[in-house]
Amino acid sequence: MAAISASMVKELRELTGLGMMECKKALQETDGDMKAAEDLLRIKSGAKANKAAGRIAAEGVVGVFIAADKQCGALVEVNCETDFVAKNEDLLSFANNVAELVATKNLTDLEALNAVTLLNDETVEETRKALVMKLGENITIRRCGRHATEGQLAAYLHGTKIGVMVDYTGSDETLGKDIAMHIAASKPICVSKEQVAADVLDHERQIFSAQAAESGKPANIIEKMVEGRIAKYLAEITLLGQPFVKDPDQTVEKLLAKKSAKVNDFTLFVVGEGIEKKSENFADEVKAQMGQTK
Repeated sequence: MAAISASMVKELRELTGLGMMECKKALQETDGDMKAAEDLLRIKSGAKANKAAGRIAAEGVVGVFIAADKQCGALVEVNCETDFVAKNEDLLSFANNVAELVATKNLTDLEALNAVTLLNDETVEETRKALVMKLGENITIRRCGRHATEGQLAAYLHGTKIGVMVDYTGSDETLGKDIAMHIAASKPICVSKEQVAADVLDHERQIFSAQAAESGKPANIIEKMVEGRIAKYLAEITLLGQPFVKDPDQTVEKLLAKKSAKVNDFTLFVVGEGIEKKSENFADEVKAQMGQTK
């Protein structure tokens, strides 16, 4: 049997939100296979998807640019090491300038982007290195997303850490901003259920089937239970299926229909999403927490 370390238990806890002993037991039962342990816990607990997507580990900012005609725009995530540096105006200005380059020069390859010259007559890479020297932290351009549309673009920034750009058709600019705000709050993974990858859906169906099987109900009832859960899952992760945050009595799909509008695509960046920050020793962390409760 594989050795189960405290860090493995901690990682599984962060993925599932479940208790320490439950996570340790699941890892033991799956011989240390993290993915298998996560699936096992989901089956036993009835949990939804893992919590990893909501884990914000790294610091930084999202830069945004939309052209005057609202038909071309970009988002850029620039990372740094601390929240203090993330609040620096020079870092945010750099992110916004890079976003403008991505949009206007049609650059989505980071290596090519680094060689392009900014308004200060220095390349993106030279400017980044100068910021590293000035601010004393490692600074990286992590990712960028560009949109070009025959409709129009709307963007929303929640502070500087969540950025959304929406490509939509329809003349209602307020609607575009509202949809962008909704995406920032509800974090759909795609526009419609047709865009959900088949392997993602197959995996969820396997989990739901295993959960339903534990109910002991007949096969025909289990099949209906699984399809019902799949329908609910699709409503939760797709933009069109979600209740609109400003009016939960209607879905985004119904709102768009009323406005004769359509969302073609969107980009959502959450700073640090999927990047795990270096943490303290797990045993020391538990001891510290126990000491605080005394």
